[in-house]
Amino acid sequence: MPRNHDITELRRLDVAHHLPAQADWAEIEALGGSRIITHAEGCYIHDGDGHRILDGMAGLWCVNVGYGREELVEAAAAQMRELPFYNTFFKTATPPTVTLAAKIASLTGNRLPHIFFNASGSEANDTVFRMVRHYWKLKGEPKRTVFISRWNAYHGSTVAGVSLGGMKAMHAQGDLPIPGVEHVRQPYAYNEGQGMSEEEFCDACVAAIEDKILEVGPENCAAFIGEPVQGAGGVIIPPKGYWPKVEAVARKYGLLVVADEVICGFGRTGKMWGHETMGFTPDLMPMAKGLSSGYLPISATAVAAHVVEVLKTGGDFVHGFTYSGHPVAAAVALKNIEIIEREGLVERTGSVTGPHLAKALATLNDHPLVGEARSIGLLGAVEIVADKESRARFGGAEGTAGPMARDACIANGLMVRGIRDSLVMCPPLIITTEQIDEMVAIIRKSLDEVMPKLRAL
Repeated sequence: MPRNHDITELRRLDVAHHLPAQADWAEIEALGGSRIITHAEGCYIHDGDGHRILDGMAGLWCVNVGYGREELVEAAAAQMRELPFYNTFFKTATPPTVTLAAKIASLTGNRLPHIFFNASGSEANDTVFRMVRHYWKLKGEPKRTVFISRWNAYHGSTVAGVSLGGMKAMHAQGDLPIPGVEHVRQPYAYNEGQGMSEEEFCDACVAAIEDKILEVGPENCAAFIGEPVQGAGGVIIPPKGYWPKVEAVARKYGLLVVADEVICGFGRTGKMWGHETMGFTPDLMPMAKGLSSGYLPISATAVAAHVVEVLKTGGDFVHGFTYSGHPVAAAVALKNIEIIEREGLVERTGSVTGPHLAKALATLNDHPLVGEARSIGLLGAVEIVADKESRARFGGAEGTAGPMARDACIANGLMVRGIRDSLVMCPPLIITTEQIDEMVAIIRKSLDEVMPKLRAL
C-alpha cells in the first residue's frame, strides 16, 4: 500500500529545493510544484491527488516489464545483502557484473561480445565518443575524429551527448556542440519528404550523409551515430531501406557505425534490438532504459571484437565511472532480462501488441487534427496539423499543439509526451490490447477537447 505522504508539503519542498530534469523551473513554481507520483502497478501510475494514469510512456521510455515486479525488488535486496557495491577499477569485478556482460553479449549473437558498463544512456554515449576517437588514434589515423549525426537526434544530456545529438535548443545552452560533430538531415518523411516517394526520400537522406562525409573528408570521419528509430525526436521511423544504405555508405568510407539502442533495445521495436528490425550491424551499441526496466540506473556499451582488439594495444583505457558495473544494478538487470525472455515480451511485441497498436492508431487517421499516425513495435506518434493536405501547423509554427494535446491526455488519464506538434507513446511491453485501445480512445477524446482551442489560435 502507498505511504500516507503529505503532498502539499512535498510540492512546497519541490519548489523550494528540487530542480527537476529538463524542466522550466519558473513554470513549475507557478503551478505550485510538480505532480507527485506516489506509486504504480502494471501499466498504471498514481499521483498524490488520487489520479490513476495509464502510463503510455513506460516511465521515460524504460519500464518495459511494468511496475511492481517483486522479483526485481528481491534481486536487488539479495545482492545488497551479499555485496552492495564494489568497483571495477582495481582489476576487480563482481559476479553479477560479469554474468550480465556475458548475457548481453549473447543477446547480440556475440556480434558485439564486449561490454562496458555505465549508469546512464548519456554516459554510454560518452563512452562511445572516447572509445571511437581512441580507436582511430591507435589505428594510426588520428585525424579521424569527426562524428556524423543527424539533426533532431537525441544521444543524451552530457556535453558529449548533447553534441552528438542534433537538438538545437540543447545546443544553445552551453555553446554546443563541441568541435568534431557534424549533423545531417533526419529521415523524417512526414515533415521533410513531401512530394517524394519513399525511395526518393530515403536516397536523399542517405545522399546527405555521403555528401557530409565528402565535405568533411573521409580521412577525418570517425563514425556515423544514429538511433534505429529516433525516440525523443518524435518517434521518427526511417523509410524502408534507409539503414542498410547508411551502413553501406559508412563502410565505403571506413566509418564505424554506432546504433544508439538506449530506447530501441530490449524489445521495443518487436525484436531484441532496433538494428535487427532495421537490418544493419553496428560496431558499437550504447544501451540503457530497458536494460533494467528503469528499476535501477544502469547502461552499457557493447563493442565489436575488432574494435576491442585495437583498444587492447593502447594500455589503460582511462575512462570509467564509480558506478560502472554496479553489482546491485547488474543483478536487477539480469533478473529483468530473465523476465523479458520468460514472458516472451519481445515476441509478443512483434506479433501481438505492436501490430495492435498500429491498427488502433490507424483509426485516428480520420480525425480532423491528425495528419499521420505511425508506429513500429510499441513506439508510436500522432502528428497534429491544422490542415491535412498542406500539413500546416497551428499557430503558424511547430510546437503549439503537442503540449496542449499532451496536457489534455494527462487530465483524461493517459501519460504521453508532447514533442513539437505530435503526441508520442512508448507503453510498457506488458501492455494488453485492451489497454492499447484505452490509450487510443483517450487520445481521440483529448484531440476532440483541444480542437476548438487550436482552431481559435
